[in-house]
Amino acid sequence: MENTLQDFRKRQEAVHRKHSRMAKGYVNKLDKTTGVIVQQPDSKTGGIGLRVLVFLGLFFMAFKGFVLAWLGEEAFLGHVAELQTGSTVEQAGAWLMQIDPVTARIAEVITPFLG
Repeated sequence: MENTLQDFRKRQEAVHRKHSRMAKGYVNKLDKTTGVIVQQPDSKTGGIGLRVLVFLGLFFMAFKGFVLAWLGEEAFLGHVAELQTGSTVEQAGAWLMQIDPVTARIAEVITPFLG
């Protein structure tokens, strides 16, 4: 009796997992051997995708470049130096806002358009 109950729970859990995956999206496929249309869970990746993380990184780099072009290098470095003397969170922000080659190049390209 115990084995039967364990088998039932295992099957029930498998159905629940498949139902959860199907709720996120499914596709209809033709089984070529039997000719039956079968619904299968879509193989999309869940959560935050790599594309979103790359977009956020590029947006942050563009933001840094714009701020650097707007303030100028001396003022920008002054603000970063002021952040370095602050709390741990401010020091982390200063580390993130350091001028790197990509930020410098973006600022170089944007500067003529700012007037």
